[in-house]
Amino acid sequence: MQAQKPRGTADIFSPEVERWQHVEGVARNLCREYNYGEIRIPEFEHTELFLRIGEVTDIVQKEMYTFLDRGGRSLTLRPEGTVGVARSFIENKLYGGVLPVKFYYLGPMFRYERPQAGRGRQFHQFGVEVFGASGPWADAETILLAVDLFKRLGLTDLAVLLNSLGCPDCRPAYRQQVLAYYQDYRHQLCRACRERMDRNPLRLLDCKEETCRSLLADAPRATEALCPECDSHFETVQAFLAGAGANSRVEPRLVRGLDYYTRTVYEVVSKDLGAQNTVCGGGRYDGLVEALGGPPTPAVGFALGLERLLSILKTQGRTATAGRPLDVFVVATGESSRKQAPRLAQRLRHAGYATDVDFLDRSVKAQMKHAGRVGARTVLMLGDAELATGQVLVRHMASGRQDVLELGDLEPGVAAVLGRKDG
Repeated sequence: MQAQKPRGTADIFSPEVERWQHVEGVARNLCREYNYGEIRIPEFEHTELFLRIGEVTDIVQKEMYTFLDRGGRSLTLRPEGTVGVARSFIENKLYGGVLPVKFYYLGPMFRYERPQAGRGRQFHQFGVEVFGASGPWADAETILLAVDLFKRLGLTDLAVLLNSLGCPDCRPAYRQQVLAYYQDYRHQLCRACRERMDRNPLRLLDCKEETCRSLLADAPRATEALCPECDSHFETVQAFLAGAGANSRVEPRLVRGLDYYTRTVYEVVSKDLGAQNTVCGGGRYDGLVEALGGPPTPAVGFALGLERLLSILKTQGRTATAGRPLDVFVVATGESSRKQAPRLAQRLRHAGYATDVDFLDRSVKAQMKHAGRVGARTVLMLGDAELATGQVLVRHMASGRQDVLELGDLEPGVAAVLGRKDG
C-alpha cells in the first residue's frame, strides 16, 4: 500500500509553513495588544459535550468524527473551538475569578464533510472568546479585533455583515414567523431544509441551495422582531463600529450554523473566495455556558479559518513573509575544514545567526549551488589553508563581494557583512 495522507488533510512544510507562522504571529501579537490570553484545549472531548449544543445542527448530525476509546467511552475530535473553551471555563471555575475572561486559541479542527475551498476535513482555526461581558462593546471589540487582523495582513475587499437573532424573550416569536412563512413553500425546499423545518427553522435562512435561497427575499427579518432591549443592544453595536470606522452593514437574513447564538451574529466575507466566501464568523452566545452546566454567563466571540485566510492572501497577491532567510552557509573545501565546519556553524547559531552546513560531502561547486538554492545571504569558504592561518573567506551572495575574516573575530565580522549596505 502506498503511503498517502487521508482525504481532506494536508502536509504543510517550508516555505508554506513560514507563511502560516507569520499569520499566527500577527494574530498572537494583536491578541496581546487587546489583552486576550491564549488557551490550549484538548483536540478531543466527550461526545456528550457537543450533543448539548443542539442535535439538529449539521455538525452534530453529519460532520463529527466520533469514536469509542478502549474503555468504551464515546469521544469526538473537536469540530470547533467555542464549546471546548466554554467547557474549560466551567470546569476550571473561571467564572469565580476576575471577569471578563478573554481568550484566544489556534489549532486544528475536524469535520467529516466534502472538502471545499479553504477547508478540508482537518482544518485550522484562530478564534477569540470573551466570557462575562454582556454589553455591546464586547461584541464590537471582537469584530474590531478581526478587522484589525485583516488590515495588518494587508487584506482588501472584505465586508462585515451584521444581524441580531434576539434573545429568549423575542426569538421564539421570530422563529414562529419563519416557520409560518416557509410552511407555504415546504414542497420547494431541499431535502435537508424539509428535515430542519420543524426542529430548527432559522437554519432555513442559512441554506446554500439555490432553490431555498430564492425564497429569502420575502422571508421575515429578525431585526423587525427584536424586543426593545435587543434592538437597543444591536443599535449600540452598530454605533460603536461606525465610530471606530469599521465598514459594516446589516444583513437581516444572516444566521450562524450553530444553535447557541443569541443577539449579535456577524461574518466577515471576501469577494475572492467564490460561493464559500466567509473568512470569519462569530457572535454572542449568552446561553452556552449555562447549557453546558455552568452558571448563566454572557459570552461573545468568533473563529476564522486559517486556510481560507491564507488563500485570500495569495489571491490578493499578499503572500505573507516566508520567514527569516538563512544568514550563513558554511562551505568546507578540505578534509580538515570538513571537521571544523560544524563547529563554526554552532558558533554562529549561538550568536543568533541562521546557519547551515553541508551533510553530504558534496564538492565545493555543489555546496555553492546548494547555498544558492536555500537562499543563503552569505557563504563562509573554509579551506585547509585558511584554517591553518586562522582565517575564513566570506562571500555576500547578492553583491558577490568577498572578505577575509579572522576566525577569532568571526561573529562581529559576519555581522558587518550582513549589515553592509552594498550587500
